Amino acid sequence: MKKVLFAFTAGASLLSLAACGGSAESEADSGDNNSSGEELSFYTSQPDEDANALIEAFNEAHPDIEVNLYRSGTEEVVSKVQAENQAGSVEADVLLLADSVTFESLKEQDLLQSYDSPEAENISEEFIDPDQMYYGTKAMATILAVNTNEVEEMPSSWKDLTAEETAGQTVMPSPLYSGAAAYNAGVISREEGLGWDFFENLSDNDVTIVQGNGGALQSVASGEKSYAMVVDFIAANAKAEGSPVELVYPEEGVPVITEPVGITEASDNVEASQAFVDFILSEEGQTLAADMGYTPLRDDVEVPEGLKTMDELQIMSQDVKTLLDSREEDKTTFSDITGAQ
Repeated sequence: MKKVLFAFTAGASLLSLAACGGSAESEADSGDNNSSGEELSFYTSQPDEDANALIEAFNEAHPDIEVNLYRSGTEEVVSKVQAENQAGSVEADVLLLADSVTFESLKEQDLLQSYDSPEAENISEEFIDPDQMYYGTKAMATILAVNTNEVEEMPSSWKDLTAEETAGQTVMPSPLYSGAAAYNAGVISREEGLGWDFFENLSDNDVTIVQGNGGALQSVASGEKSYAMVVDFIAANAKAEGSPVELVYPEEGVPVITEPVGITEASDNVEASQAFVDFILSEEGQTLAADMGYTPLRDDVEVPEGLKTMDELQIMSQDVKTLLDSREEDKTTFSDITGAQ
């Protein structure tokens, strides 16, 4: 059974947290004026700052390709793609979204095309779809971000969030908006010793649920809350920028996603789309990701300070088909337990 080791989106710094936490979408044209007429439409759940930095770096190497950006939460991006498909015309060429379960769903709907990227030889097979429909682009673990001004004794377990002394002090992103949070709900709810009981206990302990990872971290960095379930890189970036935040990797392990990238089946801009995917997976593209604070998937690119390498992580994983088949049911169960809408 294939295990998911690639599959939360968030801001690269506190300046981009608002983009992660809000529901507002953004649409913009990026890139130089091109003379060749090549262009591609890029849909992503990355924060605007990261997406625009990626486009800018890509255009330095490919100034003749114009990239049109659409950014929102993973669930909203997928809804847009499906609505376009039902209308008879998917406008996106390249998708870069939260997790592999999302891409498995798109793959089952025949919305992706296969591409054998020459850069794939530098990426571990565990992060590549066997049919080459999508590739992991980075590693992001969900951890506990803790406000060091409010908490003296660091937690060691996910269950510490359900203790009486932490009541009302935890915030998390919603699986109904964040693809990463949806992935986490699927994994943690099937983890022995945690399960749905963990979420029921969180709800009983007055957990606060916000849309995205950025909003969750912002609550902890500001001292409004003491604990957040967020992706590790935004917590590391906030800490590096001086926020009173410490990263805790719970002893039970952590869910990990890799924000895959893939080309839509409907794309009419195949060569430009392939060049974009190649750039993201290249040493230059992976170095850019590391500079943003993400853990790269290439061994020849160093991991940012403050984050664990893939070898150092104790990863929680579940069968990708199980997570795909149960995703909507999992979101409904989460909503029933927590009252999230």
